[in-house]
Amino acid sequence: MTPQEIFDALKSQFGDVIIDLTENVDTWIRVKPGSIADVCVFLHDDEAMKFESLMCLSGVDYEEHLSVVYHLSSSSHRHRITLKVEVPRDDPHVPTVEHLWLVANWHEREAYDMFGIVFDGHSDLRRILCPDDWEGHPLRKDYQVQEFYRGIKVEV
Repeated sequence: MTPQEIFDALKSQFGDVIIDLTENVDTWIRVKPGSIADVCVFLHDDEAMKFESLMCLSGVDYEEHLSVVYHLSSSSHRHRITLKVEVPRDDPHVPTVEHLWLVANWHEREAYDMFGIVFDGHSDLRRILCPDDWEGHPLRKDYQVQEFYRGIKVEV
């Protein structure tokens, strides 16, 4: 299935929740954040789609908003698609997809740790790379490195 055909199927199934299709070097479909889990259930379960693999889930800081990028693959149908959601910097919430792809557990924890994106419904949303008491989210563009951590000077 081509990205356009996947987009058309999603638009038909979900309407205005599916925002647009962008075809550049990488092709992606933009989805409203609150509906990403429902869209992913459809892509995972529908026999024509059968996206059984979440290859990667990443956070991205675009300064004016944060994004979550989902790279999905279907080995049975040999097609791939990328989904993106945009969330506000001050209250970034997205429903979890770990109930569909178990690997999302770690990917979502990383996006939470590095960007502060909250995945609602996640079974164990806590830091995965930084210590539990670390201040801030290191991959945000406005992140300020703390001067000291537990009495030790932090070198940058």
